[in-house]
Amino acid sequence: MKKLKKTLVITDLICLLLFLCFVFSLPGKLFKSPTSYIVEAANGDLLSAAIAKDGQWRFPQSDTVPDKFAKCIVAFEDKRFYHHFGVDFMALSRAMKQNLKAHSVVSGGSTISMQVIRLSRKKDRTLWQKIVEIYLAFRLEFTHSKKEILALYAANAPFGTNVVGLEAASWRYFGRDAGSLSWGEMATLAVLPNSPSLVHPGKNTTRLTQKRNNLLDKMVTLGYIDRETANLAKTEPLPGRPISLPQYAPHLLNRFKEENRTNDTRLKSTINYNLQLEVNNILKRYHNRYKANDINNIAALVIEVKTGHVMSYVGNYFQPENKELESHVDMIKAPRSPGSTLKPLLYASMLTDGLILPHTLIPDVPTQIAGYKPQNYDLGYDGAIAADKALSRSLNIPAVKMLQQYKYERFYDKLKKLHFSTLNQPADHYGLSLILGGSEVTMWDLCRAYLGMARTLNHYNLYQGKYNAADYSVQSYKLEEKTKEHEPEPNSILDHGAIWATFNAMQEVMRPGDEGLWEQFSSSQRIAWKTGTSFGFRDAWAIGLSPNYVVCVWVGNADGEGRPGLTGIEASAPVMFDIFRLLPNNKWFAVPQTKLKKIEVCKQSGYKAGEYCTEKVLEQISPAGEKTAICPYHKLIHLNPQGTFQVTDACMSPTQMRHEKWFILPATMEYYYKVKHADYRPLPPFMPGCNESGESGIMEMIYPKNNALVYIPLELDGSRGKVILEAAHRRTNATVYWHLDEEYIGSTKTFHQMAVNPPAGKHTLTLVDDKGERLVQVFTVMDKSKGKH
Repeated sequence: MKKLKKTLVITDLICLLLFLCFVFSLPGKLFKSPTSYIVEAANGDLLSAAIAKDGQWRFPQSDTVPDKFAKCIVAFEDKRFYHHFGVDFMALSRAMKQNLKAHSVVSGGSTISMQVIRLSRKKDRTLWQKIVEIYLAFRLEFTHSKKEILALYAANAPFGTNVVGLEAASWRYFGRDAGSLSWGEMATLAVLPNSPSLVHPGKNTTRLTQKRNNLLDKMVTLGYIDRETANLAKTEPLPGRPISLPQYAPHLLNRFKEENRTNDTRLKSTINYNLQLEVNNILKRYHNRYKANDINNIAALVIEVKTGHVMSYVGNYFQPENKELESHVDMIKAPRSPGSTLKPLLYASMLTDGLILPHTLIPDVPTQIAGYKPQNYDLGYDGAIAADKALSRSLNIPAVKMLQQYKYERFYDKLKKLHFSTLNQPADHYGLSLILGGSEVTMWDLCRAYLGMARTLNHYNLYQGKYNAADYSVQSYKLEEKTKEHEPEPNSILDHGAIWATFNAMQEVMRPGDEGLWEQFSSSQRIAWKTGTSFGFRDAWAIGLSPNYVVCVWVGNADGEGRPGLTGIEASAPVMFDIFRLLPNNKWFAVPQTKLKKIEVCKQSGYKAGEYCTEKVLEQISPAGEKTAICPYHKLIHLNPQGTFQVTDACMSPTQMRHEKWFILPATMEYYYKVKHADYRPLPPFMPGCNESGESGIMEMIYPKNNALVYIPLELDGSRGKVILEAAHRRTNATVYWHLDEEYIGSTKTFHQMAVNPPAGKHTLTLVDDKGERLVQVFTVMDKSKGKH
């Protein structure tokens, strides 16, 4: 009895061991060869592909096999495929008889399952290997469905030259996906794995035709197709030389290769196939125009606001045949100077923090800050300009003045919160130049910030006036990728009211060419947009958004070479508007009513109205705007009864005075402002005999400011140049007498400018007008040759 039990135990162990051997006789993954990286559009169409590391065109395995191929390959290779368990003994017997009769191997009798095993093992064909294949084919059928086995075969069968798998073969030989092939085309592919080295497109055409036609006849016999279909399929021409695969999104393909952290080399992207092709065509057209000016590179990015999905990704107009143009560089990822494209973010930040109102006047006068001297693009000055107009006109000096008020350290931190990844230096490294392109950004990060603003405003009602940090999550080019959700919060990086005002200001930018008449057409899209041009005409930007889309365009040279005329408004904006015309029209952003508050604002100054404002208007502003200062430019002045002179209590009794509210700008601002504003009323002069000692600001230095450092350049002939001193005076007919280091150097009237050539060192400048008013300032001339003063 004990002996019997022992025998049973041993038998059980042997059975268990055999079972385990059977179960684990196949590796977890049959095929480990590298696969091609491919990018598919959202609808499944192929956008781009790259050859596998081993030099083969081998696509990642698909979950499905086209029905036509399944029928063709079963008819050609294994007609009893659906009725056996991996081995067709009838076929094996027939093959053995044929081989014995021919005294050579003329038939293998392998089933599709056995061929899958052979392809995965890559062993020499011997009798022993045939036995192993039979065993493993049975094992394969034990855990895989017929559909899965067909998918393994279709993905790994050789199709001639360096083409492996049905998908790769379909694109290489017919230029389209396998699902769209005809019966004749599919039959052609089905016969290739049988002898791919001897028969493939472009080689042994007669034999290939015969094999295809025989297969079509066999399919008629099996009832897969009718005779008429087979006859028509036989008339189809065979493919010739292999076709190049599509390269509609090569830069996205490379990005996917760099960022992919999985073993799956197939990217199911969010790209809209038709839009991608149309954007490619637009960029090609503009590239052909710009290359005459040696402008070689152009890129565009289109993002859907609602989902954050990338709808079009063109990292560069791709010209691999011209390597010197560097079209392989993905300019969507490349750090470049942003020009003026960060100005809306500063404007929105100042509105959010209650430092300005939308129409607050910002100084626009010659400015020098610690040796930094910004200039407007047109080299002119407005004296003072509303903040929203300064943004829409992209004026540099008001932007620097705003950043000076906001503090560049604070703005730097704000950009960090908006996920700008290229700010890798401390804030002091950039200083005030941060707002004029002194840093570097990528198109990807720039779009992310604008996308977040648009999503935040769109979600105003969804989150009932609260904010969701997920709105600023990175945009995605992967179809199934989901962003992390956050709980709505009461505060955000930028508030709804500030974003609303910013987008409205960005609408006012003058559009290029025929787009300038956009408001006259009811079908025109409302777009908030901004251009940017980097120093030296190296980068031209245009970024625009609507409630549904964000579009960004960059034009320039990948190597950083600047070109005359390479500006955002001239080079990038037309491209951006052409792309917007491809997109569906939509309504404008909903007004965030509960995030706006009506307050009285001075119409002339844009500040919160004070008691001396001459004209007040109600404006909807962000509640934070209530923290802004009362208008500093409206004051109460005292005049004689006729209103022709200013007076003081030193020369006229207050009971006789006429008191009037007056809009008064500082002298330098007034000097430029009144040129462009004919309705500006300068202050009346003081009545003769009145004590003017209490008056301040009648004269002001425009350049240099007090304690400024001045560099005097060399002329073309090598001689030392001159510095132009400039002042402003409230009285247009005033005469100003100039003294440098207590030495009289001349007088001016109306336009107060004086050219001087002082030596290096510290100097005292004294101005005295014809009424005895004095202005004393100090400046220092730097000695460039010695690097000191």
